[in-house]
Amino acid sequence: MPRIEPLNPPYPASIDQALRRWMPPGVSYEPLTLFRVLHRNHELASRMFALGAGLLGHGLLPAADRELVITRVTARAGCRYEWGVHAATLARQAGLSLERLRATAAPGIDGSWPPRHAALLHAVDELHETARLSQPVWDALRMHYQDEQLLEFLVLAGWYRTIGYLANGLLLEEEPWAVPFPEAPQGPQPDGAERAGGKDRR
Repeated sequence: MPRIEPLNPPYPASIDQALRRWMPPGVSYEPLTLFRVLHRNHELASRMFALGAGLLGHGLLPAADRELVITRVTARAGCRYEWGVHAATLARQAGLSLERLRATAAPGIDGSWPPRHAALLHAVDELHETARLSQPVWDALRMHYQDEQLLEFLVLAGWYRTIGYLANGLLLEEEPWAVPFPEAPQGPQPDGAERAGGKDRR
């Protein structure tokens, strides 16, 4: 159960209308748990809607690039909830394959990514790790994006970091229809991983 209980139907008409506006187009599922929790503070939710909807519906980044940023940001934040929602809906609608989406949750960036997508992934990783962009990473982005798109990229990455804080802080469980977050591959344990009787206590 989330730390703050989500609203449950029947909703007041104004809340029902607001919740429906927040749902991705073409999705018939019930409003997301995240949205139903946020609407415990309706004024806050309404202010958040303007930015969130603007980034998703009226942005300058190509849809696939936007969803690549979102899934990488949420994966790096360990936000299984939001990663799974986007992997099941908007990211697939944007043309990202399930294989590509799973790769956003993998460590590192292999050589199979197109140059502009590799630049985005490197930028997301550096922001996650340092809250800054080095000149080489910035220059790589500038090869593919205009200034207006780069401003949008920075806001988009920061916005979904905020969403990651929300979902993780609230202990939201993954939506039943969401794409399961990829599990880390099993392999040899690092030195010192085994404790007390040979069991991994991590």
